[in-house]
Amino acid sequence: MLAFIGRRIAISFLILFGSSFLVYNMEAIAGDPLAGLAESNAENKVYLIQRLTAQLQLDVPPPARYFLWLKGIAGIFVGNLDFGKTRSGGEVLDLISAAVPITLRLVTAATFLAIILGVSIGVLSAIRQYSRLDYTMTFISFLFFSLPVFWIAVLLKQYLAIGFNDFLADGKISTTYLIAIPILFGVIAATFIGGGRKRFWISFGIAVSSSGLVMQLLNAISWFQKPGLGIVLVVLFSAGLGITVAGLTMGFDNKVGRYAALSVVALGAIIYVPFNMVPGSWLNLPIMLGMAVVTAFIGGVIGRFWAKEDRGALTRIGAITAVITALFTILDKLMQIWNPYVNSDAIGGRPLPTISAGNDLMTSHNYWWQLLDVLLHLLLPTLGIMLISFAGYVRYARSSLLEVMNMDYIRTARAKGLTERTVVVRHALRNAMIPLTTLIAFDLSGLIGGAFITESIYGWKGMGTVFLSAVGNQDLNLLMGVFFLTSFLALMGNLLADITYSALDPRIRMGK
Repeated sequence: MLAFIGRRIAISFLILFGSSFLVYNMEAIAGDPLAGLAESNAENKVYLIQRLTAQLQLDVPPPARYFLWLKGIAGIFVGNLDFGKTRSGGEVLDLISAAVPITLRLVTAATFLAIILGVSIGVLSAIRQYSRLDYTMTFISFLFFSLPVFWIAVLLKQYLAIGFNDFLADGKISTTYLIAIPILFGVIAATFIGGGRKRFWISFGIAVSSSGLVMQLLNAISWFQKPGLGIVLVVLFSAGLGITVAGLTMGFDNKVGRYAALSVVALGAIIYVPFNMVPGSWLNLPIMLGMAVVTAFIGGVIGRFWAKEDRGALTRIGAITAVITALFTILDKLMQIWNPYVNSDAIGGRPLPTISAGNDLMTSHNYWWQLLDVLLHLLLPTLGIMLISFAGYVRYARSSLLEVMNMDYIRTARAKGLTERTVVVRHALRNAMIPLTTLIAFDLSGLIGGAFITESIYGWKGMGTVFLSAVGNQDLNLLMGVFFLTSFLALMGNLLADITYSALDPRIRMGK
């Protein structure tokens, strides 16, 4: 394995060297950074040309200039990485360092949500092949996959952001939506529940009536203007999802899994009150990340406490349930500050933004206000990117699992009397994930590359915007800085995918 990793790293560096050499020279030959100055009428034109020539080393032939640039990159081995200077005289490394966090904030959530939801629904669609759910998800996935991202972005701006902001002025759901939303929810719920025609209509009726009553209640208490969950709903939602996770992991007839999940939720209910009493000024991102790690660890310990066998499964149930409970608790906390946030001078009653990565008028040092502002700015671009990626993962996961389910060893597992859940989760799904691993690895490695169209539409200044600026201004050093970073991550993602293959399937050995 170590020899394989060493060879792949060596090959990756050779590929990186060759590709960067070609891109550098082609871009250097394709454009002339001095063309704009040569055509200007400035009195100091000669001086400006000489200064830019010296700054960008344009008097050196492109092949030799590439090795001067590569010397700065090699400085990483002595702690002195240098990507060169931009046309404006700034450091390329400083510009990239400022753009990377913005891009990560924009793309990371969308990618992970697309992977989790897309793979889950794709697997469910394959298990229930040719059902209503399968046909519905096939139609939706092809629809989203065919739609251009800029059109989705415009629709989200108009109907989600602007429409929701207008709705908040009154905060009451209109009669049209009181009819349409329960019907839509009923169709979705009945489709996922499945079954025959009678079961479909029973599920549809229950879902429509219950969702309609809930919406009427929300209207009556003006919930959208002063939202909240409270400890009761936090516990109920967390317990429901925790039991679902336990059922999918160990089977819905396994009592130990349910007890482990409910124990974690009970601890979360105890912590709910003291957590809400912590001042927002005491919190920041590192503290919250540390609390998340501790939460997952404690949940895993509680799950393991119940284990007599299947310790790994119970540990995962405890950790996942702990994270779910924590997320509902945080959601409730954000709902508590919703009303003062929306009515603040910086927001002016219109909380869903359609442009920029943050509100410059937001001066509060309360962490919850800052977090809510960041999440609201993330909502539209994240949703737009996620819908496109989600469609692809649904199709890949469905086709991969269907291929595996027709193999001989799956028939053998069924013939041995294993439950369908065990056959799918422990046998089929693991092999079905092998083709998906390549796609996931490349998507994760491409996080830094940015989303050019989405960033332009929503006014985010991330890596995509930096790349377009470098190409438009013929800024070679800036272009190569973006290219080198994204190419390096893509190659490392490919290496990670190869290593993951052997973990998913022991038959794959990374040896000689």
